[in-house]
Amino acid sequence: MPVYGLTQDLLFPPPELAEEDGLLAVGGDLRPERLLLAYSDGIFPWYNEDSPILWFSPNPRMMLHPSELRVNRSLRKALRKHDYELRFDTHFREVIEACAETPREGQDGTWITSDMLEAYCELFDLGFAHCIEAWQDDRLVGGVYGVSLGRGFFGESMFAHASNASKIAFVALTRQLERWSFCLIDCQVYTPHLAHFGATERPRAEFLQTLKAALRHDTHRGPWQLDADLTHTPYGQTITS
Repeated sequence: MPVYGLTQDLLFPPPELAEEDGLLAVGGDLRPERLLLAYSDGIFPWYNEDSPILWFSPNPRMMLHPSELRVNRSLRKALRKHDYELRFDTHFREVIEACAETPREGQDGTWITSDMLEAYCELFDLGFAHCIEAWQDDRLVGGVYGVSLGRGFFGESMFAHASNASKIAFVALTRQLERWSFCLIDCQVYTPHLAHFGATERPRAEFLQTLKAALRHDTHRGPWQLDADLTHTPYGQTITS
């Protein structure tokens, strides 16, 4: 399959034409209109400072239905005892900067370039990008950010500077999305970390069908508000041993 070169025109080739590694197209820009079109087509940018913009649509696709969230015993224990305050959309730039700056095992550098950071901050200003934050003693210690269209959430990255902070934030995010009847959380590609939460690899065709259903609904534009019972304990009073 050829890799398509994008122009200034707002269009993408069909995602089914991606190469085996998911690479579909190169070039273009990160203006909001193009990013929103990409996500609505099941495509996302993923590149580093030394390369042009690369656009991917992998097959299979890692995804999670919010109702299928799995929480193991150790995390359930952490959910009962944590002292984090969880918030939506109060410090988006700080969350994405922390995701870019936090070292990750097996990774040299970050794919969150300065251009990517500014592009997603613009999406946040427009109400399409969101973050959930974990705070401890007025210090941001964990978070997750992504993009939302219709009833789909496209997870981008997470970070933790305290024990289980990003995991607890992700559980709260997923529970809130379940309450809002979201159809999917896009996790892009397989990682053991996401698999532990119940995310599974699905054929791209299945992912695109689920995405199509999600996009039939209005977009819940920001800023988002976390339900009160999720701000400290994601399970509220429903936690069981």
